Amino acid sequence: MTTMTDAALAEFKMPDVGEGLTEAEILKWYVQPGDAVTDGQVVCEVETAKAAVELPIPFNGVVRELRFPEGTTVDVGQVIIAVDVAGGSGSAAAAPAPVSLPEPTAPEPEPAPQGRQPVLVGYGVSEASTKRRPRKGDVVAAPAAVTQPAPAPEALAKGNGRPLAKPPVRKLAKDLGVDLASLTPSGPDGVITREDVHAAVAPAPEPVVTQVQAQVQAQSQEPVAAASAGVQDGVRETRIPVKGVRKATAAAMVGSAFTAPHVTEFVTVDVTRTMKLVEELKADKEMQGLRVNPLLLVAKALLVAIKRNPEISAAWDEAAQEIVRKHYVNLGIAAATPRGLIVPNIKDAHAKTLPELATALGELVSTAREGKTSPGAMQGGTVTITNVGVFGVDTGTPILNPGEPAILAVGAIKLQPWVHKGKVKPRQVTTLALSFDHRLVDGELGSKVLADVAAILEQPKRLITWA
Repeated sequence: MTTMTDAALAEFKMPDVGEGLTEAEILKWYVQPGDAVTDGQVVCEVETAKAAVELPIPFNGVVRELRFPEGTTVDVGQVIIAVDVAGGSGSAAAAPAPVSLPEPTAPEPEPAPQGRQPVLVGYGVSEASTKRRPRKGDVVAAPAAVTQPAPAPEALAKGNGRPLAKPPVRKLAKDLGVDLASLTPSGPDGVITREDVHAAVAPAPEPVVTQVQAQVQAQSQEPVAAASAGVQDGVRETRIPVKGVRKATAAAMVGSAFTAPHVTEFVTVDVTRTMKLVEELKADKEMQGLRVNPLLLVAKALLVAIKRNPEISAAWDEAAQEIVRKHYVNLGIAAATPRGLIVPNIKDAHAKTLPELATALGELVSTAREGKTSPGAMQGGTVTITNVGVFGVDTGTPILNPGEPAILAVGAIKLQPWVHKGKVKPRQVTTLALSFDHRLVDGELGSKVLADVAAILEQPKRLITWA
């Protein structure tokens, strides 16, 4: 990933940040020409077909040149940044005249991230902060803040008047509608942490996809507003490039839909007892601090159903023309994010207790909401749950995640008239839909799995008797 063009100039190439990926889009530069960088410091964020990843640089020096502007898709192996490594870390004043890139169309100034941690293996860890030149629209309080690296977080805070927080925390605050300037930082050197942002909003347990949905809704408001403005201005169409996660998802869904013969079955079930159990678990000391919601029990019900019908945990090997049985469950949860649909999975979910499953679901939600799901977290899934009910949808016919045998869609849980003990009463009712690959799963097996999930949600005590 590094090339030495002469004794003083080192070139950093776009690495393969996934597994065999050929390109990545540069989302954001955290440095500019003239900035001092240190080994392990994150210099940019890129998006592959699987996830957004931060890239740390593996040497000390002063940025000489950025080879590509933000928004550019770069092939793996291309040089993206050149650094003058003469004299170690150096200073901006000692650097050669910087080569500036064209300014992006709508620049959005961002403060320098503090104490960023590298995400790729083998780079080490650096505590150094990043200093960058202001772009158009930046407010610079003193020239010294532009020409010299900030010696400490306090200096940065005074230099630009902005609260200190890492980009993931800023994104979280934006999604939750929290003004960072109104928060009291609890992190070292006055850095606002994720916990500070969460503390500013009233906690409210929600289904997993609902957590991510808040992010999607926040994003969707902007295109709607833009579309309205466009009509008034005579603009009738807007073209949006499909790339990164959205492009990969589109290709995967087309491949899945036209490769695996899909069958979908439905069942409507009374989940009143499950909803009562959710409330009881929320009050249980053993579950305090954990994310407890209907999706947690749906996930546990599916895991028990797979244990009772293990033949469904399988994959189709096209090359060998074999069915590969899997004696484990990596449970995928479909999550909507601003970059598109992703399906991270909980590794070895079949072996987890209910508190452990709740913890894993909570971590999956937080990571997906912040856009930091790693490529590894989305690989190796064996079965998926998609919670369409959070959008008020009763059910659907979900498309299989490529390589998996089945996907369970959970519809909205609503009060409906239901015959209970011979009388019509209002009960909490939902509709489940199970799509499965008919090469691997015949109608009998698919029906048994779906019926087991429904039976557990109707009588959750079966979680004990069937486990």
